[in-house]
Parts: sequence; C-alpha cells; structure tokens
Amino acid sequence: MKQLAMKKSGRRQAAVKAIAVPFLLGLCATAFAAPQFGNCEVSGKRGSVKLETTEPGALSVRPVLPSPGWWNGDSPSTIKDGFEYCMAANMAYRAGLDRLNIVTRSFAQVLTGQSKGFDIALSEITITEQRKKVVDFTIPYFTSDQGILVKTDTKIDQDSIKNMRLGVLQGSTIYHYLMENVKPKEHPKVYTDTAPMYAALAAGQVDAVLYDTPNVLARAKRSNGLFRVAGRYDTGERWGGLVNKDSPNLEAFNTLIQEMIDDGTFDKLAAKYLTPTFGDEPSHVPLFTP
Repeated sequence: MKQLAMKKSGRRQAAVKAIAVPFLLGLCATAFAAPQFGNCEVSGKRGSVKLETTEPGALSVRPVLPSPGWWNGDSPSTIKDGFEYCMAANMAYRAGLDRLNIVTRSFAQVLTGQSKGFDIALSEITITEQRKKVVDFTIPYFTSDQGILVKTDTKIDQDSIKNMRLGVLQGSTIYHYLMENVKPKEHPKVYTDTAPMYAALAAGQVDAVLYDTPNVLARAKRSNGLFRVAGRYDTGERWGGLVNKDSPNLEAFNTLIQEMIDDGTFDKLAAKYLTPTFGDEPSHVPLFTP
C-alpha cells in the first residue's frame, strides 16, 4: 500500500510539473517581451512602422541632460519620463521595439554628423540650413525661441544686455544671432554643456545666459528663487529630430512624428510634462528686440 501511495504521489507531482512548467515559461516569456518604457503611456499601432536600429530591439536616443520636462532625470539610468523621452517611447512602441537605449554624445559632436551609436537625437535641436549640410532633420515637432536667464536681482533690458557678459552653449544658434543682431560689447562666453553654463551664472562669472526659452524657464523654476527669465528673443526656431546622413530611418521618423501631431500625442505630452515644469507659458516672457 505504501508503495502504491508513493506511485500515486509521484504521478501527481509529475502532473503538477507538466502544468506548472509551461505556465512559468509562458509567464517568463511574457515578462521579457513586455515593452520597457519607464512611466510613459504609449499609444498607436504597435509595429506599424519599421526602423533599422543600431541595437536590436531598442531605439537608441541621444538626449540633452539636464533637461527637466523633456528628460526627467540627471543621468541615462534615472530617466523614466518627460516629453522627449515619452516621444521616443511612442516611436519605439509603434516601430515594434521593446525598449529605449539612452546614449550620451556631446552636442557639438552630434552636429558634425560624425557621431555614431544612436538612431536619433531628440535634444531640442534647432533646424538650420547650415546644419542640414552635414546631418538630416525630421519634420519639426516643437517651436521655440531664445530665453535670457539671469540672477533674480539682476536689472536688465534690451539695451543694457549689450553691455553684459553673456554665456551661450557651444554649437547653439544664439551665438550668431547675438553677434549679428544684438551686437554685444563683449563676445559671449561659450560653454560645452548646460551644467557649467548655469554654474557660471550662479558664480557671477557671466551676467546672463541665453538658451531655449522652455529650458531656461524650467531651470529658473528649479533654482529656489536664484534665477529668473528676464526676456526672450523671437528667433522663430523649430526643433527636429536629428539623424546622420546615412540613416535609413528618416522617412519612418517623419511618419511617426506626423502621426503624433495628428492624433494629439504631443498635446498630451506637453500638458503632462512641459506646462508644470515651466511654471509659465514661454509666450508670457517679455520680448526683447535687438
């Protein structure tokens, strides 16, 4: 009897294993196959567009950091949402990809068209004819101008700015705009990244820094009252995704951006990530004329 009971018990265990193993394997397969897009809500038809990506199964994207509202996090490993991050997540999802791969490349290097290891740069990059000679741009997804960030107690207007020490980001369009239109007394100081540029302003090494209005609004809001946005120049800039000249994906990226314009995805992302981050509408900032 004991032997018979052991045989029955063995058969029951085998039956349980026969049911459990496929179930667990299926569960694991589902877990690994689930797209990984941080806190983003993705939409649209999965796999509706084909992309040839640098890394299989992933969309490799170059951000600009720090950039609150656009990329919420201070390093690639901490970013889970933001306008451009979730824009990239929607691109990846609609292309049938499972995750985002965030890569870092210098802004100046990306603009040369020689930087490799990414599929698209979503870095608040202004489309210009000069840049289009060496890289390709998608259709625009955002319109911006250039804001003027100063310490809160700094007195500044469209005349006095010409006598101030100004700071700009290397490779940005504002340097040439200032030299050709504003004509400051001193050449602006050029910084390789936004962090040292903002640090120079905080330390009093420059009197004002000029950068995209949405970004300086976000920086002012996070400064605990240290900074304010005193004005802006209406430069009529449009931002696009940047790809290298040899990219096979430009047409597909254009399709994805147009879809997100048409279906309201960008409006939803702006309401969720940009409006709370800026603290004010960019159009409310006083307009300076050169």
